[in-house]
Amino acid sequence: MTKVAIIGSEQSGRTSLATKLGKKGNVADITMYDFSKNDIVMTTIDANGYPKSLKSLITALNLSDIALLCIPPEGPDVATGECLVALELLQYKHGMIVLTKADTSYAYAQEELEKKIRKIISGTCMQNWEFINVSTQSFEGLDKLKERILEIDKKVSEENRKLDEKPVRVMVDQSFNVTGIGCVVLGVVTQGTLNAKDKLTAYPTAKPLEVRSIQMHDVDVKSASTGSRVGLALKGIQSKDIERGFVLSERENVAESFTLKSRISPYSAPLAVSNVLHLFVGLQSTPVRLEKIEIDGEAVDMVNPGDECVLYLRGSHEIAFSSPDRFILSNLDAKQRFVGYGFAETDD
Repeated sequence: MTKVAIIGSEQSGRTSLATKLGKKGNVADITMYDFSKNDIVMTTIDANGYPKSLKSLITALNLSDIALLCIPPEGPDVATGECLVALELLQYKHGMIVLTKADTSYAYAQEELEKKIRKIISGTCMQNWEFINVSTQSFEGLDKLKERILEIDKKVSEENRKLDEKPVRVMVDQSFNVTGIGCVVLGVVTQGTLNAKDKLTAYPTAKPLEVRSIQMHDVDVKSASTGSRVGLALKGIQSKDIERGFVLSERENVAESFTLKSRISPYSAPLAVSNVLHLFVGLQSTPVRLEKIEIDGEAVDMVNPGDECVLYLRGSHEIAFSSPDRFILSNLDAKQRFVGYGFAETDD
C-alpha cells in the first residue's frame, strides 16, 4: 500500500494535484484521496489545514512514507521553507520536489527554479530527491510522477519488511462507532504484523482491547504487515475512549514531562528556560514548558540555533511513545515555527 503526503503553501497547487491522484474521501485538517487499480492501492494525504495548522503538516507526513513538496513558479515562500525544515527535522527518507503549474512558466525559468532549490536543500535529507514538472491545466508530467511514486514505494516496501517481526504498533488517526460492530478505528501499522484476535492496549490511557477484525481498502484480511493502512473493529473499548494519535501496542512509555536529547534547528530563534513550546510525536501533540537546559552536562539559561543539548520539558497531557520515536518541537508564535527535534530518555 502506497501512502503519499502532499505538502506546500496554500497556492502551491497541492490540492489540485491531489485530486488527480485519487478519489476524495475523509476531510478534516487533512484530506484523504484513495486510488485502487489492479494490485495498486494508494492513499494521498493533502495537508489542507497547513499553513494555519502545523499539526496538519505533521499528521500528513507521519501517516505517509513518501512526501511530495509542491512549489509553484513563483518559487519558495515562508511556508515552503517551513516544510523543508519539517522534512529535515523528521529526516524524511523518501520524496520528490514537484514544480507545479509548469504550463504557466518557461522551461528556462523552471530550470533556474530547480537550481535555486537544489542550493537550498544541499546537505539535507532531500538533496538527492528528484524534481518533477507537472502542469496544472493538461497535467502533463502526472504519469511520470505516478511512475516515480511507485518506484519509490518498492524501496519503502523493502524497508518495511525488515520491521515485520518487531512488536506490533498501530498509529490511530480516526475513531468512530459503527452500528452492529462497535468501535472502529483507522490507522497505520508502523511496525510488526497485526493479526485478527490480537490482544493489545490503547495508549496513553492503557485500556486493553482485542482486534475483532481487520480491513484493508474495504477488504477483510486476517493480518496486516508494516506500512499497511487498516480499518480495525475493536472489542473491549468504546470509540469515545480512543482518538487520533493513540497507539495500539503491547507496551508504550507514557509521560507528561520529558527529557529530550535534542538538536536545535539552525533556522530557529534561541531558546530560553521558561519558554512555552509545542511538542509533536507521531500524531500526538501537547504544549510544554522548558524547565531546564543542559549543554555538556552544565545547566544554561539559553540555547542557540544549531546547538545540541538536553531539554527538560514539563507538560500537562499524557503522551505515549517508545525509544525510536522522534519528537519535534515548535514555537507556534514564531514566523518559522519549527524549533528542533529530540529523542526521549526511556525505559525501553
